[in-house]
Amino acid sequence: MTDNKFSKIITYVVTGLALIGIILLGRVLMAGEDAVKNDVLVQNNVVSPLVSFSQYLFYGVVLVTIVLSMWGLFKNPENLKKTLFSLLALGVLFVIAYFLADSNVVLDNADKVLEGGEAGATINQLTGTGIWFSVILGLIGFGFFVFDLVKGLIKS
Repeated sequence: MTDNKFSKIITYVVTGLALIGIILLGRVLMAGEDAVKNDVLVQNNVVSPLVSFSQYLFYGVVLVTIVLSMWGLFKNPENLKKTLFSLLALGVLFVIAYFLADSNVVLDNADKVLEGGEAGATINQLTGTGIWFSVILGLIGFGFFVFDLVKGLIKS
């Protein structure tokens, strides 16, 4: 299939999806704000199809993105090696962040233990891991920024 035909097909598909979205949104707007807020039947008949359509559209876009990314990786083995090495490096940083995180009790401003925030809770450990992971990646990014800035100043 030529690129021109493929481009036309994509254009028709996107146009069709946009028209469906416009029609579903128009139905919500025609129902009126009060009816949408107060009437469960209107919510089920008008709002639910729009939400479902958006959800399926999102899933489709994620699936296409993943499939095309994997296809591109497997077509170029050199990029596949680089990607696997990068994922391994991120995995090592994640393990480091996991061991830096703690699972201490989480208190609110009245010094009461929050629900699910008991000492030793898994969610505490994972939240701390996410925070440390972000800090580590931020420091690495900042280091590269400073390195590039210094390198640019030296070249000038």
